[in-house]
Amino acid sequence: MKNKTIDYVLRSTWMAVAKMYNEQASVKNSTMATGFALISIDPDTGTPSTALGPKMGMEATSLSRTLKSMEEKGLIKRSRNPEDGRSVLIHLTDFGKEMRDFSKNVVKTFDNVVKAEIPEEKLSTFLEVAQQINELVNNKKVYNQEQALVKK
Repeated sequence: MKNKTIDYVLRSTWMAVAKMYNEQASVKNSTMATGFALISIDPDTGTPSTALGPKMGMEATSLSRTLKSMEEKGLIKRSRNPEDGRSVLIHLTDFGKEMRDFSKNVVKTFDNVVKAEIPEEKLSTFLEVAQQINELVNNKKVYNQEQALVKK
């Protein structure tokens, strides 16, 4: 990995994982985004639509398109939130629950294979480093509002 930036390694690894997930999802005529949404929806009580975006790290526009597609495919149904009439709850249909199980199994299989192939110590270090990078970004330690330009 000589001369590769951290960004490159993160991005290329995620792109490979995303491609793998999309290939698996395509077996069921679905997408990774749909699978992730299915996993993020509480199968018993539903999930407020306003909570899904932040939970998934998706922008409202992308999430709206994904939910519309999921509704058209019969994976979800929407209902008024009894606790807040202005809010909408997203519920899984029986087909949505079936597809959620499929999506969870795809993720668990990936997780199990990685855990079987990579020594626990290395995986633990990877997870710690990934968490630290996440914190650096989320706590704006790389760039902040006042720092609009990259330092040379």
